[in-house]
Amino acid sequence: MSMFTHNDCIEFVKENPIGHMATIDKDQPRVRPFGCWFADKTGFYFQTVAMKEISCQLAKNPKVEVCFFSSDSILGPILRITGEVEFLTDIELKRKVLHDRPYLRNFGVSEKSPELLLFRIPKGKAHFWALEEIEDSLRPKNIIEF
Repeated sequence: MSMFTHNDCIEFVKENPIGHMATIDKDQPRVRPFGCWFADKTGFYFQTVAMKEISCQLAKNPKVEVCFFSSDSILGPILRITGEVEFLTDIELKRKVLHDRPYLRNFGVSEKSPELLLFRIPKGKAHFWALEEIEDSLRPKNIIEF
């Protein structure tokens, strides 16, 4: 079985930034495609706006799972990341996200707007899986703690 590291997770997300994020709404799971803004050793960073339902879901229950996959093959690999989100209020990060993703201004937000929400998954667990490596996929998961 291949042994993966936190760095492998970061690089995979950089190469495949669109994942599917699962949250909880009361007792109902909700999943939606969600782009990772960036990833580094401090976490996996995302942004949204307060008017979206996900912001309320995360405020009530910060536990999430995000599944990223390589579009090169339907057989994988995929990366699942599980953790709790942490909301961020750093003004420099808000400036950076508006620079990196100028379309956010279409929502009427600025770096000072409370409606612009940044969050990250700073710690958690991750694992890779690939159907094409069927022997490995049946073994216990190689859990990467970060």
